[in-house]
Amino acid sequence: MAQIPLLQLSDISLTFGGDPIFDRLDLVVQPGDRVALVGRNGSGKSTLMKVMAGLVEPDRGERTVPTGVSVGYMEQDPDLSGFTTLGDYAAEGLDPGEMYKVERAGEGLKFDPDRPVGTASGGERRRAALARLMAQDPELMLLDEPTNHLDIEAIGWLEDELKSTRKGFVLISHDRRFLNELTRATLWIDRGMVRRQEQGFAAFEAWRDKVWEDEDMQRHKLDRKIKAEARWAVEGISARRKRNQGRVRALQDLRAERAGMIRRQGAAAMDLSSGQTSGKKVAEIKNVSKAFEDVTILRDFSLTVQRGDRVAIVGPNGVGKTSFIRLLMGEIAPDSGTVTLGTNLLPAVFDQTRAKLDHDASLWENLTGDPEMRVSGKADQILVRGQPKHVVGYLKEFLFDERQARAPVRALSGGEKARLLLAKIMARESNLLVLDEPTNDLDVETLDLLQDLLGEYDGTVLLISHDRDFLDRVATTTVALEGQGRATVYAGGWSDYQAQKRAQEPGPARDVAKSAGSAKPEKQATKPAPRKAMSFTEKHRLEALPAEIEKLEAEIAKLEQLLADPDLFTREPVKFKKATEALVTRQEALGKAEEEWLHLAEKAEG
Repeated sequence: MAQIPLLQLSDISLTFGGDPIFDRLDLVVQPGDRVALVGRNGSGKSTLMKVMAGLVEPDRGERTVPTGVSVGYMEQDPDLSGFTTLGDYAAEGLDPGEMYKVERAGEGLKFDPDRPVGTASGGERRRAALARLMAQDPELMLLDEPTNHLDIEAIGWLEDELKSTRKGFVLISHDRRFLNELTRATLWIDRGMVRRQEQGFAAFEAWRDKVWEDEDMQRHKLDRKIKAEARWAVEGISARRKRNQGRVRALQDLRAERAGMIRRQGAAAMDLSSGQTSGKKVAEIKNVSKAFEDVTILRDFSLTVQRGDRVAIVGPNGVGKTSFIRLLMGEIAPDSGTVTLGTNLLPAVFDQTRAKLDHDASLWENLTGDPEMRVSGKADQILVRGQPKHVVGYLKEFLFDERQARAPVRALSGGEKARLLLAKIMARESNLLVLDEPTNDLDVETLDLLQDLLGEYDGTVLLISHDRDFLDRVATTTVALEGQGRATVYAGGWSDYQAQKRAQEPGPARDVAKSAGSAKPEKQATKPAPRKAMSFTEKHRLEALPAEIEKLEAEIAKLEQLLADPDLFTREPVKFKKATEALVTRQEALGKAEEEWLHLAEKAEG
């Protein structure tokens, strides 16, 4: 028996003052569907989701939702006017006895239902909107960037909730791993066309590349045919008085078909210039402690950041990640300990609040109004890495068209705002990038380009992100802030951090994990695992480990020489204790580093 769709869009067309966003769109969402909705920034993903939610009326076409089917929509900017607390908003439409659903979602998503709406941050409002949707539990959930403003623990909770539900959902997200784990079908918006593939996001990029390859081949064949027909038309003039008018009309049709092909949007022409080289040591904090009222950020923590490091800072919301960066940059003073910055630093900062953008000003004004980018006497030019460039030409490099140049920033999508902020940052030379949640709202293509640029960047990167895939691709060191002042440094990205953390767990927990992992059918256990290519992080670690091992060996030799003094314990017992502890720590670190090098060297040879 055929299923009744949860939602059906038929012959939908929609235009906003220019080219159509959608034209004659047909779309069906079935019960249990788990759909990724993807596309370039500004392609209309959020608009399509609002059409699906019934919040935007199309110019033509019909939206059909069967009687009794509920559709819930989580928007990016929820309207909480008329509500006193976040809990009041999240519980709207629920019976009094169902408040536990909001409390449960609030616990998983880490928001306080008693928080007054007037004092709630944008992230808290987003989490309240998500809790409201989860508590309502509709037959179809429409989720627009639900992971923005969630920490990794909350993302994990939401991931588990969506995995266990039998309800259908359509999901917009920049988080690759989140999409990979959850989706079974993909809707791709591309130049006004919506394509569907019955495979999850993991198969999207291969599908997209195949579609584009076929397009290029078709365009190439059409160009060759037009060229041949045009040659016939020109050469036939002298040979014949009367040309084959049908063939001439066919040539005109071919040219019209070629003109009607919509060029796909290329990648942004982003570039990073590191300018002058910074000192080898970028920053060093020694025995630092810092607290704000009743929240302790760090307790007796030390870290050295060397030139070229990619340091990721991870941890739950509210644990102090941004404050940690500000400490490291010398913007706020520690309560105790020392912070030393290196020489010749040229920092560039990408802040998650987009505070460097004037949302009421135009894109043009945001660039030309920046004192560091202004060209004296040239109202239409800006300085880009020391060279004057026309402001519209530079905006086009970041995929903005001329019409957008004079539009207000507030009219941009979240991803377009992120691209504009990247344009401001990349216009100046820097050797230290501070990136606070740079991946929010960026499309897959721009994320790929940003990752490549960071891989080639000669400077140092300090990164805060909840995007696990991005962390794995970029970070060479991870600092995990665990609350109550605890902070631990791990080698590599998110997956490396998780593996090392598990390895350090007490014996019983580790033994349980091992036994669980070995409880597989014997046939599966004997099947060799496919060899994976080395990631950027692994390649970087393999190159960096010899120097790290050499440094540890030198430090161990110095400590052993110090401890060889037979009178040290009697003369300076505190110094002896610290040296002994340091020796043990470095010997353990050396063993791990040598083991890691052997593993990566074998992987590189394989």
